[in-house]
Amino acid sequence: MNAWSNSRRRFLAQFTLAATGVALSPFAFAEELLRTPAQTEGPFYPDKLPLDTDNDLLIVNSNITPAIGEITHLTGRILDARGEPVKNAAVEIWQCDATGVYIHTRDASRKKRDTNFQGFGRFVTGPTGEYYFRTIKPVPYPGRTPHIHYKIKSSGKELLTTQCYIKGFPQNQRDGVFLDIRDDKARDSVCIDFTPIKGSKVGELAARFDVVLGVTPHQA
Repeated sequence: MNAWSNSRRRFLAQFTLAATGVALSPFAFAEELLRTPAQTEGPFYPDKLPLDTDNDLLIVNSNITPAIGEITHLTGRILDARGEPVKNAAVEIWQCDATGVYIHTRDASRKKRDTNFQGFGRFVTGPTGEYYFRTIKPVPYPGRTPHIHYKIKSSGKELLTTQCYIKGFPQNQRDGVFLDIRDDKARDSVCIDFTPIKGSKVGELAARFDVVLGVTPHQA
């Protein structure tokens, strides 16, 4: 690993929500939070993981050419149903690139894939349950509204698989997977804003998705 790559990883590890203009604030919890609904993994969870699986999906290994797309700083917390942070949880995300192609051998559109987009990333939460990814704003592709897939694991066990969506995106109301969430509040809980970061010269966005698990890791 070269010095540039080390520097990039140090930057990602030290990135705080203050840099996105989103401040952490204490949660005021009721007895139990609304749990994030489970959703299908879909057909394109990577069947061959990329060599680079860190939390910066815009740069692959030590390449200097970034992926195409709207740069998004995606953050959130992993919480249990009581609102307690879940530490040491492995958060995985995967999504299609800006042309609508996944890093999967069965994606028929692979020939036009943006090879500079990592497509998959991992982050292990700390004591506050916080996670961070640098990725792109999701885009639609035939049959699906824009979304990002999530899988939460702890101690080698899968705790939740779900997806998040762009709040207010018109195609949401025609997306079968999204509409499978029958409860309006649960549906709203997986819709998030992608907000322009004030002062960004390249049009970066900030997005936050908090995930509430139905069980604590030791119960899974």
